[in-house]
Amino acid sequence: MATFASLPLPEPCSVIAPDGSEVRILLGLSGGGMAHFRLAPGQVSQAVRHRTVEELWYVLSGAGQMWRQQEGREEITELRPGLCLSIPVGTAFQFRASGSEALAAVAVTMPPWPGAEEAELVQGPWPIVSKIA
Repeated sequence: MATFASLPLPEPCSVIAPDGSEVRILLGLSGGGMAHFRLAPGQVSQAVRHRTVEELWYVLSGAGQMWRQQEGREEITELRPGLCLSIPVGTAFQFRASGSEALAAVAVTMPPWPGAEEAELVQGPWPIVSKIA
């Protein structure tokens, strides 16, 4: 029998994702895992394509854009709190935070994230901008 689990949002971040965003690993079950992603204001992620997982994202705060491309279809979606979007297996994507607030989202990865080799770097529409340390 599975046990119940509870977890507050970890501080500091658990890991830096292959796309450059801060990740706070949340809970997971056999079918998927959940994480909190944060991208600082003005930052642009590295464009990536997942090899075997699909994701559902829900934007919590901030604003920005998400580029997605798969099999000749390409679109840019405005990110704002309350928006939910999908990233099917094999979709290239890149996101950026605009405005003065960090972009924060929770995402469910199905199946659970297998490791950094899952993300394949690809060419996205925007030049990468990282946090200034």
